[in-house]
Amino acid sequence: MKSNKKRISHAMKFIILFGVVSLFSDMTHEGASSIRGAYLTLLGASAGTIGFISGLGELIGYSMRYVFGKLVDKSKKYWTMTIIGYILDIIAVPALALVGGEYGWLWACVLLVIQRMGKAIKKPAKDTIMSFAASQEGVGKSFGIQEVLDQIGAFLGPVLLYLIMLFKTEGSTFEIYSTCFAILAIPGAITLILLLVTKHKFPNPENFEPSPKEYIPFKLKKEFILYIAGISLFAFGFMDYSLLIMHISRTYADLASGLAETTTLVNTGTIPLLYAGAMLIDAFSALIFGLLYDKKGVKVLVWSTIISAPFSVLIFTTNSVPMVLLGIALWGVGMGAQESILKAAVTTMVPKNSRATGYGIFEFSFGVFWFLGSWLLGVLYDLSIPVMIAVSVATQLAAIPLYISSFKCHINEQKQSG
Repeated sequence: MKSNKKRISHAMKFIILFGVVSLFSDMTHEGASSIRGAYLTLLGASAGTIGFISGLGELIGYSMRYVFGKLVDKSKKYWTMTIIGYILDIIAVPALALVGGEYGWLWACVLLVIQRMGKAIKKPAKDTIMSFAASQEGVGKSFGIQEVLDQIGAFLGPVLLYLIMLFKTEGSTFEIYSTCFAILAIPGAITLILLLVTKHKFPNPENFEPSPKEYIPFKLKKEFILYIAGISLFAFGFMDYSLLIMHISRTYADLASGLAETTTLVNTGTIPLLYAGAMLIDAFSALIFGLLYDKKGVKVLVWSTIISAPFSVLIFTTNSVPMVLLGIALWGVGMGAQESILKAAVTTMVPKNSRATGYGIFEFSFGVFWFLGSWLLGVLYDLSIPVMIAVSVATQLAAIPLYISSFKCHINEQKQSG
């Protein structure tokens, strides 16, 4: 008697296993991100130094992805680059527990830059490996599943550190933070073990996707240029979470004395959990929009952008807790959409043998414009919050015509080739 159960394909097994690797990886470095700024302050770094190093780390982490994407396409060493990047990314986090003394802040900054360099090395190779399997299962669904697992880790990391801080009451604040970074070595070690297991089980993930009959050199097609321009505008306006949480912490610290009974959901103790909640919304929206992408294509980005763009209005113009929570939720929707749809679209637009280069260009442009946008929006925050909000919303919405044009170009090219 034949079983009616549908067997999971090898491609889907790979997607899930590789997603679990990402879960523990995100648990490690997102847990670190939730306390990184406070830790640098304890070590003696100024606000200017923290801002500069954070920006420099992000700039290096994104701008170098184009270089490593080209290197991956040329060498075809997908696993080698992925493993090297993961090692640097993961080891740099628990090593923060070892810094201290007069120049502790300097060593911590060096480790943070190393961690970002690790991400720069691994990302084009990792996304390309994923795209091979995703091409067999639906690119939107596949990257959505990976993002769900990613953000479960991003949720668990800050929650783990919250619990550690809750129960570890002995010792100085510096010792408590050091303990947190040291404990993150556990999910970090699990990440590297699972990564090697995945490589052992799937040594040639490029075989998931058939190779083209003839070599197709990388070419910047009009649809890809329009798409990159669109996601760059979106990145420019989509402000970093650190600016959101800085405003929220300032606002509710000021209100705490007079409105304590109405601000119980947002206070110093619960602020780390706000980020965890945003990551959960990120996860579910990634899967939903990923599934929609497989049916509707790039135009799904139009819907997600319209939904998420007003987040800054809700967060920066009201002292209402429900409105602030809704704003954070919309920010999470935007994050989820960009992490699933944006990567899926690159798989659709760029041929297999030059896809790492495509991902490198995508990551480079997205990261540079996010850095520049976050910098400008941070400056505008001190000058005029209404102007900051207007720039944020306007630049995100300005991406929509470019998404639509890119989608039309893609359809026309398919008709011509068909």
